Amino acid sequence: MWSPPKSRMTARGLTAAVALALCAGLATSAPAAADNTHATLAAAHTKLAAKPYMGWSSWSMQSSKYPGLNPNGDYSWLTEANVLKQTDALAAKLKKYGYNYVNIDAGWWRDWTWKPEFDKYARQTNDPVRFPRGMKAVADHIHAKGLKAGIYLPVGLEKEAYNEGKSPIWHAPGCTTADIVYSDLRTTNGWDSAYKLNFANPCTQKFVDSQAQSLADWGYDFLKFDGVGPGSFKTGENYDNVADVAAWQKAIARTGRPIHLELSWSLAIDHVADWKKYSQGWRVDTDVECYCESLVSWENSLNDRFDDTPGWTRHAGPGGWNDLDSLDVGSGAMDGLTKAERQTYATLWSIAKSPLYTGDDLTKLDDYGISLLTNREALAIDQGPNPPARPVTAADPQQVWAAKNHDGTYTVALFNLGESPASVTADYSALGFTGSASVRDVWAKRGIGVRADHITEKLPAHGSRLFTVTPHGTTVRTTGYEAESARNTLGGNASIADCAACSGGKKVGNLYTGGTLRFNDVKVDRAGTYLLRVSYVSGDPRSVNVYANSGTATAHKFASTGDWGTAETASIPVTLKAGTNTVTFDSGSGYAPDIDRIDVPRSPRR
Repeated sequence: MWSPPKSRMTARGLTAAVALALCAGLATSAPAAADNTHATLAAAHTKLAAKPYMGWSSWSMQSSKYPGLNPNGDYSWLTEANVLKQTDALAAKLKKYGYNYVNIDAGWWRDWTWKPEFDKYARQTNDPVRFPRGMKAVADHIHAKGLKAGIYLPVGLEKEAYNEGKSPIWHAPGCTTADIVYSDLRTTNGWDSAYKLNFANPCTQKFVDSQAQSLADWGYDFLKFDGVGPGSFKTGENYDNVADVAAWQKAIARTGRPIHLELSWSLAIDHVADWKKYSQGWRVDTDVECYCESLVSWENSLNDRFDDTPGWTRHAGPGGWNDLDSLDVGSGAMDGLTKAERQTYATLWSIAKSPLYTGDDLTKLDDYGISLLTNREALAIDQGPNPPARPVTAADPQQVWAAKNHDGTYTVALFNLGESPASVTADYSALGFTGSASVRDVWAKRGIGVRADHITEKLPAHGSRLFTVTPHGTTVRTTGYEAESARNTLGGNASIADCAACSGGKKVGNLYTGGTLRFNDVKVDRAGTYLLRVSYVSGDPRSVNVYANSGTATAHKFASTGDWGTAETASIPVTLKAGTNTVTFDSGSGYAPDIDRIDVPRSPRR
């Protein structure tokens, strides 16, 4: 039995005329026309996903073992009656805040035992018990509430739809299911539950066209396309579904209906150019659901987002967004989280500019959950024109994320990911300025006055604070030191390498199992603790031991930069003496990030 794991307020989508124009453009081979097609597609992407979408998704509840939620076995919550109840609740409670998608997830074409229903053309069709009036009637109800309707499909031709290769393809004379897959029936998707489509045969695009037309005829505005690779914990040729995603983009355009295409799950970042080209969003991580007696848990995968999100940050923007999965913060009893964890969850989703779609039972939201889901200042951070935040300090248990906004303000989030209360400090020098700043508490929706030099808050375990900071000071002055400088000392395997993204075009890498980089001439006028800004490159999160002179080393973890050709910065505290110092980066027994340079403020922390 296939058991599928789990997947913005958008602008008014593409008009039918534009979509048909796209379709015409895709059919031409003239270079000028092709260029126009690419430009039109880019414009269509931006319009369809101008902002991260907002709404509700069925998966969290249908996948949970919360008592009484799935009375007829796993995933049995998903029914027409339940979806319509959530639709009505979304319209009544959250629509005015921008939540407008109702997304039906896996299982709508399967019965309680997971046996599927297909039409004579091998396309999924509604299970008559779960959805007795059919999928069009559900979409019609959703639209009647002024909302948008979303639906789900897995990548590939499901094995049960193959029918010994005999099923005809809709509007494709002579084509059958035997023509659209490889003769060896190789499998694909995150669960190997489908045969891989062979796009060398024109019948295959016709099949995808027929699926898209079916969804359009029913009136759906959104498709979550799941199990897509590279990603979904699968690699290799069989699991490369870029051609499938491209085919769906074409097929959607040919329907004449604007349909948002969202990809799932744990997509490979080295194919981000493809995901951005062909879709409006992509899941950057595994399922947020815990598949336990609540919807989610801190330990399952919520806390992993702090490591997995930063590398994707620069790829988010109008037309395509990093999807962190469902935001289940609306009902404490069912969510399975503390209040502090719920706020932290909502904070990260907002500053990362993730789509905001809750998986909660909207008929049972508590007051605190409603306050999180409807805080207009937090929603504005997610939906507004400013860039997403990323860590500005090392990715240690206490960390700071920030983004500089277009109006000169900063979005600043403090996180305590530790298991006990701790203080967290956002030094203004890590943001790039010194002096004082006006600070507004986003969740409290009030100003907290002018703070000099830094913001420090004591946070509970897994707690957070979210601020908008307006600087009144000046740009921080620093002295830079290149890692590849001949004045430095390299130890172990450490070596200098080319780096197009690095200052000076070089970096120091191979910092592993004893590799060291020592900056020998770091000079400051006054003794004190300085917040060093480290420019580094790291395709995954890595830790390094840092110490000054002969002092005690402190381990700091640096978030992924997404690949080994991109540099990012993070600040760490180091205590220096007046005069000349050494600062050492030591990999210890593990693997450290590559180091580009350090920048040392002219003055210590106050």
